[in-house]
Amino acid sequence: MVLDADIVIDRRRIKRRLTLWRIVAVVAVMVAVIAAVGRVGGLYERAHIGRISIEGIIVDDPQRDQALVDVADDDDVRALIVRINSPGGTVVGGEALYRHLRRVAERKPVVAVMGEVAASAAYMAALAGDRIIAREGTITGSIGVIMQTADITGLLDKIGIKPESVKSAPLKAQPNPLETFTPEAREAAREVVLDLYEMFVGMVEERRRLGRDRTRALADGRVFTGRQAVANGLIDALGGEAEAREWLDEVRDVDSAVPVRDVEIGGPEDKLRDFLGGLVEKAIFSERLRLDGLISLWHPEL
Repeated sequence: MVLDADIVIDRRRIKRRLTLWRIVAVVAVMVAVIAAVGRVGGLYERAHIGRISIEGIIVDDPQRDQALVDVADDDDVRALIVRINSPGGTVVGGEALYRHLRRVAERKPVVAVMGEVAASAAYMAALAGDRIIAREGTITGSIGVIMQTADITGLLDKIGIKPESVKSAPLKAQPNPLETFTPEAREAAREVVLDLYEMFVGMVEERRRLGRDRTRALADGRVFTGRQAVANGLIDALGGEAEAREWLDEVRDVDSAVPVRDVEIGGPEDKLRDFLGGLVEKAIFSERLRLDGLISLWHPEL
């Protein structure tokens, strides 16, 4: 009886071992199949159209620029769709974005798709696209540069405050709300604004091929609807992302079946930091008050 019990126990032990090895074998086969499918699927789905969103105030952003460098260098990215919904921002921010988008466009097609507004520096960025598409009601244009200040010396006199400063030359720190804006300082500031304005106009003239006189006539700071912009040659067509995909398929041979993937800017820790930092900053300051340098921005409510 004891011997029979030992035999039963051994058989059960062997059975458990066999069951375990069968499970291991099945899992191994499943892993191999999944890996093989993943490799095949990866090869099939690796090609894609990148999509980057430009929203809010445009400023110089090294992480965004690096993401665009990566897009330009990635052979799996067949094209880039740039969704823009922004009133503009700093001149440097718009210029940097334009230059990096042009770098992408040298290697693969780029389409700019405008949302509710794409004005000033946002329109500057859109100029980098091989095709610009907007909705009929999109607000765009506002081609120009602005430098703003305020003279509060009269107010300070009334409340008995006299600001003092020691500087190396009369034009240092001009314009300055605490000093009278002299004719000389005004002219110096005007020259800076006009120099950057000429840069902006040159971009429009080069990319839209409107001719110098026509470009200058449109670059007087006014805004346009999407309907007006397409009639004046500032954009190419009306529509949205579907029309962008259609153009890429028909004109640039980028199959409409190719999936679209969003371009990631920065890592998860960067996104969390930016989100939390943005909440604090927006609770204290207006976005526009945080802009440094000359700006190219449409802000009708101010």
